[in-house]
Amino acid sequence: MPMLATLTSRRVFDDRWVFERKLDGVRVLAAFDPDAGVRLTSRTGRALNGTYPEVVAALEQQSGLEFTVDGEVVALEHGRTSFELLQQRLGLSDPVAALATGVAVTYYLFDLLSLDGRDTTGLPLRDRKALLREAIDFHGPLRYTAHRNRGGQELLEEACGKGWEGLIAKRADSRYAHGRSTDWLKLKCSSGQEFVVGGFTEPAGSRAGFGALLVGHYQDGRLRYAGKVGTGYDGRTLTELRARLDALRQDDSPFADRIQERQARWVRPELVAQVGFSEWTRAGRLRHPRFLGLRDDKDPSRVVREEPVPGGTP
Repeated sequence: MPMLATLTSRRVFDDRWVFERKLDGVRVLAAFDPDAGVRLTSRTGRALNGTYPEVVAALEQQSGLEFTVDGEVVALEHGRTSFELLQQRLGLSDPVAALATGVAVTYYLFDLLSLDGRDTTGLPLRDRKALLREAIDFHGPLRYTAHRNRGGQELLEEACGKGWEGLIAKRADSRYAHGRSTDWLKLKCSSGQEFVVGGFTEPAGSRAGFGALLVGHYQDGRLRYAGKVGTGYDGRTLTELRARLDALRQDDSPFADRIQERQARWVRPELVAQVGFSEWTRAGRLRHPRFLGLRDDKDPSRVVREEPVPGGTP
């Protein structure tokens, strides 16, 4: 598992932190061996070579040194990352079909896990990023993730004004630790996270597919209801997603909470949706939720409510 950032409400940082742009895409680890070639994997270990063949081709053109890098694959629209646009590439394993979508992707690299047979995870972040910049020839879809040495509320406001997702604050001396860490912190411009789909409602009027998704998150091993998501879909998504939902139908609700929805239909909790929303209500429901897309790189059983922490080590 790659190193993961923790959501925070902290906005004051000293000079021991660096700040990167928060990207709204898919986390991808890439390993290159001169003999075995390139291997792209998701955060859950799923092979992604067929999904992003242009990234594979660019990494194959490197100097010949063995390396493992960490980064985020995104689709850009008017200079902003668009997870909705990237949806057209997710789940595809045929490189011809992936390229035929016409959706260009960019792989932003921000960390180096190994180089020329040497494990670099024990080095401070600044050293890893310096080695990364020197080791990789950034061309085509490959981009280096630049950072700022100072940041906080003012830098976050600047990022939000540009339409970014937010910032990632990282301890400059931190080592690379697999799993979630408070040495990497998420500073978001707006609320949003992934949720497990546990059901849906039937469409009303002229709408096709379904009315809304019923979503939740896990707490103490139980799926807790977070609300229904009825906006953010186009006609194609409504139709295609309804087919996937029907294949997962079950008689009983997977939620631990009692849900008062007259036309609720239940499904096995196997799909994960990315949802944007304005805030949580006191009752633990989403306010103004909007569907952004399905994620195939997240384990449903690991989806929990993200609670901001004050911050990492001062």
